[in-house]
Amino acid sequence: MIWILFSAVLPALVLVFLIYRKDQYRKEPARQLVKAFCYGCLAAPASLLLSTPAEAVGLFTLGTDGVAAGFRTALFGAALPEELFKLAFLWLLLRRNPDYDEYVDGIVYAVCVGMGFAALENIGYLFQNMDNWGTVGTLRAIFSVPAHFFFAVAMGYFFACGSFGDPARRSVNYALALLVPVAQHTAFDWLAFCFGTPGILGGLAIALFFGLYILMAKRSRQRVRAHLDRDREIMDAPHLPDIPDLADVPDLTDPTIIPDLPDTHSDTSVDA
Repeated sequence: MIWILFSAVLPALVLVFLIYRKDQYRKEPARQLVKAFCYGCLAAPASLLLSTPAEAVGLFTLGTDGVAAGFRTALFGAALPEELFKLAFLWLLLRRNPDYDEYVDGIVYAVCVGMGFAALENIGYLFQNMDNWGTVGTLRAIFSVPAHFFFAVAMGYFFACGSFGDPARRSVNYALALLVPVAQHTAFDWLAFCFGTPGILGGLAIALFFGLYILMAKRSRQRVRAHLDRDREIMDAPHLPDIPDLADVPDLTDPTIIPDLPDTHSDTSVDA
């Protein structure tokens, strides 16, 4: 049992460590990273608050074959509820966080939330497949956990753009912090669900799956690099000296602050 837990959590912790090392300037406190990871663990069961009613009303049905059914399951059973609650917990974490002060911090915290989610999800999958947990754990360490990492990088990238970028695009960037991960997650799961589709569609799904995986990995590297470059430009920019508060400057027209001066025109001669 210990080995199963270790195998389930280790891939997520490795990716947290890798993204932590990317933070080149003001690294985030360990307590905040642990808090973010725990928030991600909470997001996993919380997502059932949406996926369970969605299944009850017929938006998707688990175990149903077919391309259309797979898409509905990927979107309403996984991508939308999971990414929505990841984003909700990320917002709760960062809304009053004084340590959230750089572009790349958005990615770091989002990855910690995403990896907390992935770790708890991984534990569930491995314990559901006790007979071949090693195979399942290996496949998920190669594909599923890194996929959650890719989704989190996209979420954190756009969330940071909303926090520190152009105020005119704040709402757009916050919306993209949800929409882009949902689109990636939906495509990833949908293609995986289509592996068993007979004929050419099954082979096409496999090819597109690996293509999507490579594309998400490449875009994640580019997004991390872009935010690191933005932080570097800010850190390297010349800073003007602090301008004193005008309230601290004395009012020279106030006669009460000017000391009385001696009368230099008075008669200072002495009698002979």
